[in-house]
Amino acid sequence: MLKEQVEKYIGSQGGTVELHNEEKEYAERHGLLNGVHVKELEHGARFRDAYIERGNKETEEFLGEESSQFLSQPIGYFKERKNEFMYLESRWFDLIGVDAVSFEKDDVFGTFDVMLGLKLQKKYESDIKKYLGENLHGEGSRFDLIFDANEGVWSLNFAFNGIEGYKEDLSIGEAYNLIYGFLFGLAESMENR
Repeated sequence: MLKEQVEKYIGSQGGTVELHNEEKEYAERHGLLNGVHVKELEHGARFRDAYIERGNKETEEFLGEESSQFLSQPIGYFKERKNEFMYLESRWFDLIGVDAVSFEKDDVFGTFDVMLGLKLQKKYESDIKKYLGENLHGEGSRFDLIFDANEGVWSLNFAFNGIEGYKEDLSIGEAYNLIYGFLFGLAESMENR
């Protein structure tokens, strides 16, 4: 699972590996950096090469592809454009067993919602629910988790407002970094079960 993916990523990079803080600390804890030089990447660089698009929530109509500059927008962007959602694909999500992550403002609850596919077997259901229950707080403690047997993927939706570190004035990029850290913790938690 996670260890295998991180090990594979480090091995594919040769003598010097570029890692963000989460992966670096994980690799150190698991002794995966023997003889490998690590170049720690800056926090804001994680999604610099991501594929980003905006869509219409009602019709799922494509509204436009965005550069990484879009991530500097405040998350309040979605308060002003309640009909839009954002979709982001990144190699970093592949590392932790997550399909692309979508982000939008929920019309009913007024929270920011995160939607993704989680590549874990059905047998992890109670462990996933336990992690979410323990790590989502306040008004953001709600989540939906449904297993798609045809795809073999969990459909996970949760309120971003419940993640530790959430603030109204975050940029979209900062929000995605928090989401990534939260999902990295989930992947590590499943590995340690």
